[in-house]
Amino acid sequence: MTLKKTLLGLTLLLPALLAQAHEYEVGPLHIDHPWSREMPPVAPTAAAYFVVHNKGSEADRLLGVSTPVAGKAELHEHLHADGVMKMQQVQDVVIPAGGEVKFEPMGYHVMLFDLKQQAKAGERFPLTLDFEKAGKVDVEVAVQKEAPADHDHAAGHGEGEHSH
Repeated sequence: MTLKKTLLGLTLLLPALLAQAHEYEVGPLHIDHPWSREMPPVAPTAAAYFVVHNKGSEADRLLGVSTPVAGKAELHEHLHADGVMKMQQVQDVVIPAGGEVKFEPMGYHVMLFDLKQQAKAGERFPLTLDFEKAGKVDVEVAVQKEAPADHDHAAGHGEGEHSH
């Protein structure tokens, strides 16, 4: 293959690769693949998920989240208490030094309330993560019909099971 054809091929592939690239860096933090499951148009809430890796030597804390697509965004977690699964709001989430925290179905997640409208699969919406040390990070949340492949263990647990 000639250099010209190779460069042309790369030029055509680059936008597709960038569209799939779904990672964000801020200081020592790496935020991987923010996503949300497509919900029925009448659903009053949605949830967002992602993984935060802390490559630094000090812990950081996720203090809050916001988005223009919802009236309110909160950090939540699922807990097993007395044999019952409960969901509750948390004030912050510690991202340990050299560790990671997964925001996933049946674990930590971002709850979105008072949605202006439900996003459809293939769409994206903005979400701002506010960290104590790293500051504010703007990410794009990809809306998908199903959980990503590495989240399949939780695919059967949709946001529709949340009760508030």
